[in-house]
Amino acid sequence: MSNEGKHVSVHYTGTLDDGTKFDSSYDRNQPLEFTCMAGQMIPGFDAAVRDMEVGQKVTVRLEPKDAYGEWSEQAVQTIPLKMLPGSENLSVGSKVMLQDPAGRAFPALVKDKTDETITFDMNHELAGKALTFEIELLTVE
Repeated sequence: MSNEGKHVSVHYTGTLDDGTKFDSSYDRNQPLEFTCMAGQMIPGFDAAVRDMEVGQKVTVRLEPKDAYGEWSEQAVQTIPLKMLPGSENLSVGSKVMLQDPAGRAFPALVKDKTDETITFDMNHELAGKALTFEIELLTVE
């Protein structure tokens, strides 16, 4: 029976190929709740939960295309410092929130900085990486 369109809650642990844990709902002791296949989750996670049964545990490995996408050079932008007041105070490695022309906020990483310019990497921090999730379906409503 499909969980598509249903409100579900899961516990999960996400790891990279080298075994590094990048996230876990168990660590927060707070299940993740979402509507299955409604576009609220990365595609591969949604697809894994779609056909699960309550109490079932699965392990899925997602390629970048089914997770946060491939890393893109187009998402790396260099702009003059003078165009972004306050950017002179940022340092390489800083994580910041920027806004697109429509006013939506999104995270970026300061990749490089000179006396004249600052370079932001606006790729998701997990872009280009395969992700493994251990998922336990807790409830379906």
